[in-house]
Amino acid sequence: MEELRKLGARSVPVVARGGRFVFAQVIGDVVDFLDLPDDTAPELSPEALAAKLDRILDTAVRLTRQMPDDRLEDLLPNRPRSWRVLMHHVYRIPAAFLDMEEQGRTLTYEALTEPPPAGMRTSAAITDHGEAVRERFSAWWDRVAGEDFSRQVPTYFGGTTRHEMLERTVWHTGQHVRQVASLLAQAGVAPDRPLSADDLRGLPLTGKVWDEG
Repeated sequence: MEELRKLGARSVPVVARGGRFVFAQVIGDVVDFLDLPDDTAPELSPEALAAKLDRILDTAVRLTRQMPDDRLEDLLPNRPRSWRVLMHHVYRIPAAFLDMEEQGRTLTYEALTEPPPAGMRTSAAITDHGEAVRERFSAWWDRVAGEDFSRQVPTYFGGTTRHEMLERTVWHTGQHVRQVASLLAQAGVAPDRPLSADDLRGLPLTGKVWDEG
């Protein structure tokens, strides 16, 4: 973190070289920073991405409901974050995206990492919240389907297109839903229809469910 502060970076991931850095939130920025020839445009259309996120949130709600309450304050592998915070974060990602879309807010790091309310301490409460976020996303998509997704949107990590931000919201949410399924298995609970390879096809995700460290 001290090295990041010296660079002027406030969060990870970043890619740094020669005293300069770029936020690695959008892979296209990394490719440009490193002067690589890769094409980083989203593979899936906004319509396909919206369908993916609906499926991911449906799975998230189903898995969240299964989590034993007595495991919610356990800590994640290699990170000082509780299972409860991770499960809330799954829904915070699309909620912050919707705040940007519906209210014209700049997407901030603080908005993405906002912790769960103090009273949200059961899997049932997190599940209810997740269902509300899913319904909100569905209503938003019904309003905007067919709109132009090529314009720039305001984020804390710099300029990115609406299309790219939707893709990031989808894969970021999907990655954490994979982790929730992994936590259920650790808790001795068989995940009910976790995300499949087909559910995530076309998204820029690796096979790793957890960061190494």
